[in-house]
Amino acid sequence: MDVLYFAWVRERIGLPKENVETEATTVSELVAELSAREDRYAAAFADLSALRVALDQELSDFDASLTGVREVAFFPPMTGG
Repeated sequence: MDVLYFAWVRERIGLPKENVETEATTVSELVAELSAREDRYAAAFADLSALRVALDQELSDFDASLTGVREVAFFPPMTGG
């Protein structure tokens, strides 16, 4: 699946996008797999309350299933203005 990173998440990880092979069944499991890769991923996912996630371009939760999902995007909360 494609995993996209936006704003400071992209800056910490150093990539805007990557294709990930995963056994994860939920977003939380995917985050755990990514965090275990390298320190830069662990730093990006250290505080999940500071992150939002979208599955196939729809806002979702970290306990959401990844079944059938083709794209996961991580980004900080958005503010309006």
